[in-house]
Amino acid sequence: MPIFEYICKECHHQFETLVYGRQKAACPKCHATKLEPQLSVFAVSAKGSSASPSSGSACGSCGDPRGPGACSIGDMN
Repeated sequence: MPIFEYICKECHHQFETLVYGRQKAACPKCHATKLEPQLSVFAVSAKGSSASPSSGSACGSCGDPRGPGACSIGDMN
């Protein structure tokens, strides 16, 4: 499902939304349909890749640049 980014031309709220088929997006704040589409980047999953902490990959849980397992988010029991 494509995720699109918009800026509302009425209230200038920036948001992203899922758009299904021929559905039209609307601002979640003011419900206006006059929107300006934004260029967005897409995420690529590292699933199945050879990425490792030493290759510069950030932690998937918190974004720590030291890599996966560098933070203590998983140890918060």
